[in-house]
Amino acid sequence: MAYDFDLFVIGAGSGGISSARRAAQYGAKVGIAESWTLGGTCVNRGCVPKKLMMYASQFPEQYHAATGYGWDAVDGKFDWGKLISAVGNELQRLNGIYRNMLDKSSVQVFPHYASFVDAHTLEVGGEKITAAKILIAVGGTPAMPPIPGIEHAITSDDIFHLPKQPKHAVILGGGYIGCEFACILNGLGTQVTQVIRGDKILRGFDEDIRNEIQTQMIANGIHVMTQTAIESVAKKDDGVDVCVLTNDERQHIIADVVSLAALGRKPNIEKLGLENTQVELAAGAIAVDKYNTTTEPHIFAVGDVTDKVNLTPVAISEGRAFADTQFGGNSRTMSYDNIPTAVFTLPEAATVGLTEAEAIEQYGEAGIKIYRSKFRPMFYTMPDMQIKTLMKLIVHSESDRVLGAHMVGDDAAEIIQGVAIAIKTGATKADFDATVGIHPSAAEEFVTMR
Repeated sequence: MAYDFDLFVIGAGSGGISSARRAAQYGAKVGIAESWTLGGTCVNRGCVPKKLMMYASQFPEQYHAATGYGWDAVDGKFDWGKLISAVGNELQRLNGIYRNMLDKSSVQVFPHYASFVDAHTLEVGGEKITAAKILIAVGGTPAMPPIPGIEHAITSDDIFHLPKQPKHAVILGGGYIGCEFACILNGLGTQVTQVIRGDKILRGFDEDIRNEIQTQMIANGIHVMTQTAIESVAKKDDGVDVCVLTNDERQHIIADVVSLAALGRKPNIEKLGLENTQVELAAGAIAVDKYNTTTEPHIFAVGDVTDKVNLTPVAISEGRAFADTQFGGNSRTMSYDNIPTAVFTLPEAATVGLTEAEAIEQYGEAGIKIYRSKFRPMFYTMPDMQIKTLMKLIVHSESDRVLGAHMVGDDAAEIIQGVAIAIKTGATKADFDATVGIHPSAAEEFVTMR
């Protein structure tokens, strides 16, 4: 049977675009459908606008530090509308870049939803399109928990489009998205209350990382309510009323914005028409094998819709591995070992490899060695600011191999990215010790810890 396309991709986010372009480079005829703007969650609603707003939120601290270096105090005034407009312009520029990349790759773009009619046929903007192979790369969407009045809350997708800066924001959840938005809004001058169910933020991260970030967030003025359940959200004349339960005591928090920034995300599969295929789900996500093949042998999925490791670089790597395997004659899989990640809070954190708890579970307490260093970076000495950096290495006792590296402090993501290369290649603590440090720098601490 002759098909309209060799490959049709549903979703033009990071994973979809990388797959489409790579397949087209191998000579495949490729189409891609995207009902919204090109670039997906990362470019339009996630990491890119979030990082830009994070930069903006850091200026008050920098203004304060400048006085220690002889600069006059800065009485800065922040304009929310100007920031949101500037961020929007940058995203529009990036959308154009993605469109140009697809055009140059001869990938045909369809600005519509795509849903399955059958295993080889899609309905795209009222048109029937067939493809030999179909890739699902539609990402995820914020989960809406069954809380009374939850419709009065916004999601993390909406924060970038608020017409006015909130005076008081309540962040529901303690994951990395919620913590990042709490720090961003706090740095920009919004009063922030963060409500979390557990005793600590950032579940799944190393305990030292969790403790250090939470302590510094509180010191920066964020009100973190731990072991607190959200009972209801109600619209009031003076704002939004969040009813919470802490230690069997009900409290009402009045805010002008309530954000579901960190109560989870779920694969965005509702409109795909998967019931018209044999594609199976696992825990609400599309089930795939190591080659990202679904239970339909010619239908594939990458990125957050598979709910493996929900990170943009992972989706890109999965997409390229898929294209290499299916169209490039180079069968390969994505490696999920030692994936570095960062949390763009204030302070920033980054991590790669095993946490201390994970290492103990695998090797026992006697099987690992822990190296820690906590210090005040040189930058903060002259302004006399009590801001600390934490670094931590987890080492296998028998082999001396570095199992994990964790950092809280300025430029953590930039530093851990380099450390991740060493850990990925199996570097030992002796290799770290034999490496000459760059002085003076915070990064040198990773090669001087004893």
